[in-house]
Amino acid sequence: MQTEFDRYGETYERAVGEAISFAGQEHDFYVEAKARRLVELARRLLGDGRAAALDVGCGIGLADRHLSSAFDLHGVDVSPAMVARARETNPEVEYAVSEPARLPYPDGRFDLAFAMCVLHHVAPAERPAFLAEVRRVTRPGGLVCVFEHNPWNPLTRWVVRACEFDEGVELIPRRELASLCGRTGLDVAAQEYLLFFPWRARLLQAAERTLTGLPLGAQYVVAARRPG
Repeated sequence: MQTEFDRYGETYERAVGEAISFAGQEHDFYVEAKARRLVELARRLLGDGRAAALDVGCGIGLADRHLSSAFDLHGVDVSPAMVARARETNPEVEYAVSEPARLPYPDGRFDLAFAMCVLHHVAPAERPAFLAEVRRVTRPGGLVCVFEHNPWNPLTRWVVRACEFDEGVELIPRRELASLCGRTGLDVAAQEYLLFFPWRARLLQAAERTLTGLPLGAQYVVAARRPG
């Protein structure tokens, strides 16, 4: 995975932009929506304090520019090229390069660990170990949040097929991810679909809050607590 994603250190945004251009919104619209939902979940499930948070598979740090004001934020990725770009974009965030199977942090280091559209790049047989490692660096009582593409949405499947660095990936349904969290020793606290509308109107953003249980959103999030 490291060699694969190093190739996209300079072209990641272009590749994603080409895949989603039909929807008429820039990539940052979707990134910001996930960041906004993450902050809401953290406040609801962890409280209003400033949480120590880890962006697992941070890439070039696109989400972090929307999150650094809300959290004591750290980011990690297996790609040195991606991490270099992230550091340039977000100098206030502490970044590190990771080994593929081991995060460079002690047990229980973070209140919140999250992965945004990372898990589908992990081979299915390796996903339990990946999630267990994310759990390891989350403190007892802390929160693990995983955002993923919704395979039940036909437009999402089209985008994944069109994106050059998503070639050959296997998407994971929300129920399967929730089950995986349970098998990894995490207690699921919330499961929500998001990105129903590709527009910024406040009214539509409010409407999304009433639709989180419908499997029609382009993406979803599973939030799970580490028992403690």
